[in-house]
Amino acid sequence: MTAPEREATTTRQDVTTQDAGGPVRDAPPYDGGAATTGQNTAPRTGRDVGQNSDRDPGRSAGQDIGPSTGTGRRAGHSTGRSAGGDLGAAFGASPIASTGASTGADSEAGADIGGGADIGGGADARTGAAAGYRPRGTLRVLVELRRQWRRRRTQLVFALIALLPIVLVASFEIGGQDPARSAVTYADLAVTSGPNFVVFTLYLAGSLLLPVVVALFFGDAVASEASWSSLKYLLAIPVPRLRLLRQKAVTAALLSLLALGLLPAVALIAGVIWYGAGDATSPAGDAVPFGRSVVMLAVAVGYTVVQLAWVGALALWLSVTVDAPLGAVGGAALASVLSQILDQITALGSFRDLLPTHHAWAWIGLFATDADVTGMADGLLVSLVYALVFGVLAAYRFSRKDITT
Repeated sequence: MTAPEREATTTRQDVTTQDAGGPVRDAPPYDGGAATTGQNTAPRTGRDVGQNSDRDPGRSAGQDIGPSTGTGRRAGHSTGRSAGGDLGAAFGASPIASTGASTGADSEAGADIGGGADIGGGADARTGAAAGYRPRGTLRVLVELRRQWRRRRTQLVFALIALLPIVLVASFEIGGQDPARSAVTYADLAVTSGPNFVVFTLYLAGSLLLPVVVALFFGDAVASEASWSSLKYLLAIPVPRLRLLRQKAVTAALLSLLALGLLPAVALIAGVIWYGAGDATSPAGDAVPFGRSVVMLAVAVGYTVVQLAWVGALALWLSVTVDAPLGAVGGAALASVLSQILDQITALGSFRDLLPTHHAWAWIGLFATDADVTGMADGLLVSLVYALVFGVLAAYRFSRKDITT
C-alpha cells in the first residue's frame, strides 16, 4: 500500500471513531476527497452524525434537510421532524413552532400542545369545570319529582292512602254500633260528624302509617340510587354531593307533605258525605263548630308534618349510611315504634319528654273549648332538634362516603 493510500485510510478511521463517540483524534483538514458522504469532517468535539455542519450544510441524509429550525439547533434527530413541527403548529402551538421548528426541538411548542390549546373546549382554571357548567342546573326538583312520581311505589302509596278513609267508612257500616258500649272514645265519635271522622283517621294513622310513609320517601331517596348503581353516575354528571342530597330531601319532603295532606282531605270529604258537616266533639264533651274545626284540622295536619320531620331526617341519614332502601325505611319506622313503646313506660318519668313521639298527639288539644298549645310547642322543639341532628349527620356522612364501589 502506497503512502497516499495509507494516509487516506487513517483519516477515514479517525472520523469513524469520532462519529461513534470514541476518543477525539487530530485529523488533517478536509480536502474534499477522502471523507465519505454523511460524515462531518469538521474538527469534532463529540457531536453526533447528522448535526448541522457550517462548512457543508446539506451533505447527508442524516443531517438536517435544510436548516429546519433556522437557528442552528439540533434538528437532525430524525428526517421526519419537519412534519412533527407542522403537526405541532396545526394543534395551536406557539408561533415559534409554527415557523418550521420541529416539535422536539422547541420545548415551547410541546407545552402549547399540552396546555396552550383548548382541545377540550375550554375549562375553568380555578375549579376545573367545563365551560358553561352550572351546578344549580343539575338535578332540578321538578325533574326529580316527576321521576319519583312515575315510580309504581309512589303511586301505590298514594292509592292506599286515598283508599284508607273509604275502608274505614266501610268498616263502620259493616260493623255497626255496639249498644253495650258505655265509654266514649274517638272511634265512637268518628261516625257523628265529618270532622270527628278526620280526627279519628289522623289519630289512627299517626301511630304507624304516617311515620312509615315519611320513612319510605326519605329512606329510599339515596339508598335506592346506590342499590341501582346509578348514584355514581349522578355524581359523575357531575351533580355536587350536597346538592344531590338536598334535592333528594326536598323531593321526599314534598311527597310526604302531599301524602299527609291527602289523607285528611279524603277523610273529610268521605266523612261529610256519610256523616254530615257537624261539630267536632271530644270525649270530654267539648264541641267545636264545623268552620273552626276545619281550620283546627289544617293546623293539626301542619303540626303532624313538622313533628314527623325527625323521622324523615333519621331515614335520610340511614339512606346515606346503608345501600339497601329496606334497611333505611325499616330502621326509621322501627325507631318510631320503639319511641312509642318507651313512652308508655311511666317509670321513665320526665325522661319521656325527650322522646320524639311523646308529643305526637298534642294536636288533639286543639278541639277542646280552651285549646292548649303548650304540648304542641314542646313537640315541635324536640322534633326539630332531632331533625337538625340527623340532618347534619346525613350531610356529613354523604360528603365523605365512598361511592366508587
